[in-house]
This record gives sequence, structure tokens and C-alpha cells, in this order.
Amino acid sequence: MGSIISLNLNDFKHGSPQQKNKFVQDLGDAFQTIGFVAVYNHQLSDELTDNLYKYTQEFYALPMDIKMKYHIKGLAGQRGFTSWGTEHSKNSKVGDLKEFYHFGQHIPPDLKEKYDYPKNILVDEVPQFNEHAMHAYSALQETGKYMLRAIALFLKLEENYFDSYIEYGNSILRPIHYGPIQEAPKNAVRAGQHEDINLITLLMGASAEGLEVLDKKNNWIPITALPDQLVVNVGDMLQRLTNNVLKSTTHRVVNPPKEKWGTPRFSIPFFLHPTSNMRLDSLENCISTENPKMFEDISAGEFLTQRLIEIGLLEKS
Repeated sequence: MGSIISLNLNDFKHGSPQQKNKFVQDLGDAFQTIGFVAVYNHQLSDELTDNLYKYTQEFYALPMDIKMKYHIKGLAGQRGFTSWGTEHSKNSKVGDLKEFYHFGQHIPPDLKEKYDYPKNILVDEVPQFNEHAMHAYSALQETGKYMLRAIALFLKLEENYFDSYIEYGNSILRPIHYGPIQEAPKNAVRAGQHEDINLITLLMGASAEGLEVLDKKNNWIPITALPDQLVVNVGDMLQRLTNNVLKSTTHRVVNPPKEKWGTPRFSIPFFLHPTSNMRLDSLENCISTENPKMFEDISAGEFLTQRLIEIGLLEKS
């Protein structure tokens, strides 16, 4: 795991006051030094993870014309299927070597007007893909709730500060397929160096190595989540909210060595977003003479739109 630390979520949820406080401090320290942490005793079971990977692979084995049935124009890739090379890092125009699928929040019928999110696009050919993805979505959102409660305490906020913002937030589960590399890529990598858009990202173990994070000394560190752990990192929305007290960490997915070019890679991150109307204006207790305000005031929805344009999923209006 390189220099990434591993924390027991039960220490926060069920531990003594001392264990809970230590979890909060260790989490905050890890986010401030590298931006990633590994967590075990989360809500996602090994069985659910295994099943989701199994049916993710079944979906991506479908012919491209079948997968393209689930690409819906006008949604900026926020639901359904997005094909190869569409998304790129915000400072690059070279498309990443990946295809992905997006599942979003399930909204009760009586709240659909209030939370005007696109409907989930369900795959007919592999119904188990939909089923296990939505179960994983719920488990990861529940885990993320506790992680954000710990973050709130580290920031000297009320423990439940984030709860109402994420209950029906615009979060995304993204099963990704990085296909076998057929020939030497000129400039493209599986995922160019970037920072995530959202509050926090929760990542279950990928099917192959490749994830690297940039530490505060500008060293690239390989990261692989162990089977029973999730890797959790800070995203840009949390960075803005905290005025760089918690910084979004740069990371990438590099191409494998040539002898492993024929090996596909599957990865399933959960991008935890708040509701679109949450303000990301820097918290007052994160602004000081030593740390003056760095960012303009903006809502989560406005910021998401900006970033979707930057990474090529949304056209500028």
C-alpha cells in the first residue's frame, strides 16, 4: 500500500471516545499528507464486490453496438454508457483509454421533482449488472456518510454537517473497463493525471495494478486496494469547501508493462457528490491570515457543470 495508512471504520462507528477521536485525527492527517486512506470494516461485502466485478465484465464483453444502445445523448455521460476516448483530463485533450458506465441516485417518486436527476439506464442483456451495481451504490453511500462525519469532526463542524447534503446527492457509481492495449499508445494512458470532482471518492480493489497517486513530495506512489479494503480520497469539492485545508490529490492510471498489454483492467469507483444546491463557499474556520481565501463562491451544481465541460463530457453552451 506504499505510504497509505489503513483505518478501521468500526473504531469510528462503535469504538470508545478515544478510538473515535484517534480515527478522526488519523484520517485528517492522512488526507493532509497524501490525500488517500484505506478503510476496512466498511459496508461493502466481499460477495457483493465479487458479483459486481463478474457482471461488470459480462457487460463489457457485449458487442459495441449493444453497449451503444445505452449511450444516451444529452446526458453528458451522467447515466448509462460512455465509449472509448470520450473523457480526458481537464488539462489534456487526449482521450483516456477506457469505457465506463454510470449509475446514479435512486430517488423516491415523491421527491423526483425536487431532485431532477436523469433516470438510471438499465441493461437488459445483463440484469444482474444493474442489481449488484445499485446494491453497491447503497453500501458505498452508507460508508461515505460515516467517512464524511469523521471529516466534519476533523474540520470542527457538527458531526452530521454533510448528512442532508448527501442523502439524495448526485453521486455516481462508475464501473470502468480499461481494455487490452493493441499497439503502443502515442500519448494516451488509461487515465491521465487528474483530481476527482466530488467531495470524496471510495474505490474498491481494481482487477489489476495501475493506480498511482502523487504525494506532497511529488513522488508517484502505486496504490492497490486490498480485497477487504476501500481506498478513499479527497475530491475538488471538499478542497474548495475547506479552502485547501484538505487538498484533492492528483492521481492517474498508468499503462501496464508491455508484457501485460493484453490484460484488461476493471475498476469501480464511487464518486460521492452532494446535492446540486450545496454551497462550496470556503468555510470561515478554514480561512485565516496564513491561509487566505483561495476560491470564488460557487454551488456544487455550478462547479460540476464547469468540470464536465473541462473533461469533455459536456459541450459549452
